[in-house]
Amino acid sequence: MDARQRGITIRGNSIQLSFTFQGVRCRETIPMPPTKTALKELGLKLQAIKHEIRIGTFDYFRHFPYSRKAKEFRKTRSDLYTIKEALINWLRHNQAKLQRSTLQDYNSAIYHHLIPIFGELTIAELTASKVKEWLSELPCSNKRKGNILTPLRQTFEELYHDEIIDKNPLTRVKNLPNKTREPEPFTQEEITKILNELTGQAKNLIQFAFYSGLRTSELIALRWQDVDFENNRIFVRSAYVRGQLKSTKTKSGKREVTLQPQAEEALLNQQAFTKQLSETVFHDPHTNQPWRNDQPIRKRIWIPALKKAGINYRNPYQTRHTFASALLSRGENPLWVASQMGHEDWSMIIKVYGRWIPQSK
Repeated sequence: MDARQRGITIRGNSIQLSFTFQGVRCRETIPMPPTKTALKELGLKLQAIKHEIRIGTFDYFRHFPYSRKAKEFRKTRSDLYTIKEALINWLRHNQAKLQRSTLQDYNSAIYHHLIPIFGELTIAELTASKVKEWLSELPCSNKRKGNILTPLRQTFEELYHDEIIDKNPLTRVKNLPNKTREPEPFTQEEITKILNELTGQAKNLIQFAFYSGLRTSELIALRWQDVDFENNRIFVRSAYVRGQLKSTKTKSGKREVTLQPQAEEALLNQQAFTKQLSETVFHDPHTNQPWRNDQPIRKRIWIPALKKAGINYRNPYQTRHTFASALLSRGENPLWVASQMGHEDWSMIIKVYGRWIPQSK
């Protein structure tokens, strides 16, 4: 079979590739001397192009970004390419780079929210006003709305950078401000009442939560090898999110935390339960197996303890607020407190806990 029959034609000191895309005969000239190596490489490229056309993933712009024909297809493609196709293709191309929990979130956003509303529109039909109108009626928090919107934002950003669209309508859709909950730290009297309603592993877990400042996802991922009694510290390296072990939320989240006396006491008491049994520090006392998410802790330990203690419900995250406010109230350096909490700098400490920082006279 000669070069022309394979869709490859030699034209002087260049090589031309020929193929059919969307019923249109396309010819692209590659300014490359027709050596045996070049012909072999372009033969493989042509095979890849034809395969991508057959399975519906061919991207003209990726193969021939400076082609006049590519620009013509860009206009056609934006009129025909649906948002459903764009979202699914974006997810397929990027899923290998995503952590499992993030992939689950994106799948939920794409298939339960974005595709049902926008899926049948072409990418050229999406406008900022349509997105804003949808957001205004979406029955969830502003933070959740922003998370749902993320895959759509990233898809359209990629379409814009690939020159498939001339304008990105999502640049005119701002994330709505998150309503941060005011910290409601527990008093020492309330902490004592709560701990008095608990025993064994449940008590150790909640006591450690109050005096370490760890997130619940970090607490249940703590291993004995992360505990350094000799130097009075622990290392926070990972977290359990939706049953999956992953690294901490940010680089600053991976940190060294100084053991407060009450936190050390909880760990020393916990040794009798799990030190010889498992590498994981805290276990579910009902099964004596490591926790995998925070919901059972909230339902089976936290809520009953607050009810028995006669204390109005506050979510378990308030143990973290209690830790931070207590340190600041006794005059600890806000920058050091930020490092204990896993914040990148102390701006969050000032913003959230400013009223617990003693004012210098």
